[in-house]
Amino acid sequence: MQETRLDTARIRAARQVIDPMFLDTPLYRCEALEPGLGCRVSIKLETANPVRSFKARGTELVASLLADNGSRAVVCASAGNLGQALAWSGRGRGLDVTVVASRFATAAKLDRIRALGAGLELVDGDHEMARERAAAIARHDGIRLLEDSLDIETCEGAATIGLELLDAAPSFDAVLIALGGGALATGVGHVVKALAPEVEVICVQPLGAPALTRSWHQRRVVTTDSTDTIADGVAGRCPIPAVLDDLLLVADDAVLVQEASIIAGMRMLLDHAGLVVEPSAALGVAAILEDPDRFADRHVVVIVCGGNVDVDAYRRWVCAAPSHQS
Repeated sequence: MQETRLDTARIRAARQVIDPMFLDTPLYRCEALEPGLGCRVSIKLETANPVRSFKARGTELVASLLADNGSRAVVCASAGNLGQALAWSGRGRGLDVTVVASRFATAAKLDRIRALGAGLELVDGDHEMARERAAAIARHDGIRLLEDSLDIETCEGAATIGLELLDAAPSFDAVLIALGGGALATGVGHVVKALAPEVEVICVQPLGAPALTRSWHQRRVVTTDSTDTIADGVAGRCPIPAVLDDLLLVADDAVLVQEASIIAGMRMLLDHAGLVVEPSAALGVAAILEDPDRFADRHVVVIVCGGNVDVDAYRRWVCAAPSHQS
């Protein structure tokens, strides 16, 4: 395989740095989902931890390196999950963490960032504006800017999920990965293609936030002027060129799904798996719902990547939605 920015030996070593509470997350066959999806489904559950997402696998590496180097401050832009994870990892290592987010971000995520002791600055725009402001703070204060998906630690931390999949799962045919900035997809994809290249790596993004998927298909960076999706965790407009280069090497496909399918996926995960998930975490199920023939009789792993959701919004989406499969 052509080389990505990631290194499998470093990924294995990362497991010694990441707090064990974020490692070896549940992986299990979810037979209750299978009649409605028409394929064998295994869930990799990344919500059963203090920040309710996979992001701390990467922030543990960043915070550890900063503490070891004597750094005392770090700033990042976040839609919510990265900020929580960095706040958690930084707090335990004496780091001063600043998170920049859109004031339109999920309130529950912003509340948790504050509760974990990070400074929170809100901007009147979207995530791309938050990225610009975080970079300005880093320059002005002379501190580390953590850029999700660009900084290799975020990708290699996420890649430890791939090691766990291949160590624990019986053989599977495909893995469905939520695609936002690209850390999860490039991380897991790197490990899967390095160690089990026959497994299909399929990235999933909402139709309302298609920039990185379009970029993958056109093999060049494609930006969008806006996003329109409930899946705030993957709602980026401006893909990072280095991340796209990695994604082109490890992804077999990138697909877009409709909002109705995301909501149906959230409902199925509640009804048949007992899981309350944020919209980004239902993208894999949504992809199966939209193209069942593609996955028929195959064994598919779905990474449930986050469970930070505004309860009122969740009720509006899921409780008002017709059940896809009763």
